[in-house]
Amino acid sequence: MSKPIRPDIKVRRFSKAFVWAHAVNAISFFALYITALPMYTEFFDWLYPVLGGPANARLLHRIFAVTFVMPTFIWLIFDPKGFMVWMKELVTWKKRDLQFFTEFVKELFGFKFKHVKQTFFNAGEKINSIIQIVTAILIIGSGFPMWFPHLFPKAVVQWGYFFHNVGFGLAIAVVVGHVYLSVVHKNSRPGYSGVVTGKVPAWWAKEHYTEWYEEEVEKGNFPDLDKLNKKKHKGA
Repeated sequence: MSKPIRPDIKVRRFSKAFVWAHAVNAISFFALYITALPMYTEFFDWLYPVLGGPANARLLHRIFAVTFVMPTFIWLIFDPKGFMVWMKELVTWKKRDLQFFTEFVKELFGFKFKHVKQTFFNAGEKINSIIQIVTAILIIGSGFPMWFPHLFPKAVVQWGYFFHNVGFGLAIAVVVGHVYLSVVHKNSRPGYSGVVTGKVPAWWAKEHYTEWYEEEVEKGNFPDLDKLNKKKHKGA
C-alpha cells in the first residue's frame, strides 16, 4: 500500500440507503444462522434456553427471514440510482476485471502487487455480489415450502430442506471471506467505514477504485489528490 495522500479527506462511497440495507442484511443473516443452529444439530441445544425455547427460536427465525428480504427493497426504493449502478456493474466485465484477480491473489498473500484500475465495484466485489444473490435466491426460495409445507407437494418440501442447507452453506463461506477481506485484511480495512458511515478515506478510494474516483474528480464531486499533493510539496 502506498503512502496515504491527505489521510484526513473522506469521500462518500455509499448512500445512507445502502448503509441501512447492508446493516439489515448483516443482522438478519447472522440472526437466521444463530436461530437455525439448534434446529440442525443437538450440539447447539444449549441455545434454546437463550432463544426462549424451540417454539420461540422458530418464531425468531421466521421474523428474521422476513427482514432478510427487506434490504433489496430498502436500497431500491431509497436509492434507485445506486441500485441500478450495482446491477449494471454486475453484468459489465472487461479485461481489467480478469487482470484484477491476478493481482488480488498476490495482494491476498502479501506479495508485491499493482492496483488494476477499477470502477465503483471491483471484480472481487462483483463475484461476491453474484454469489450472494444466488445464495439468497436459494435460501428464500427454499424457505417458502419449508414455512408453508401444506401448500406444496411433499417432494418440493424435501428438496426445499436440501437447497436451504446448500444455500446457507455457500452463504456462510462467502460471508467469512467477505468479513476477512473487509475488516481483517490490512489493505482493505480502511474502506470498512464505507458500510458504517458511507464514507471512506479519499486516498483509499483513489487507490482501489481509480477509474471511478477519477470520473468523480472530473465531475467536481471529489478532490484531486494529486494536485493537492503537489501544492503541499511546493509549499513545504
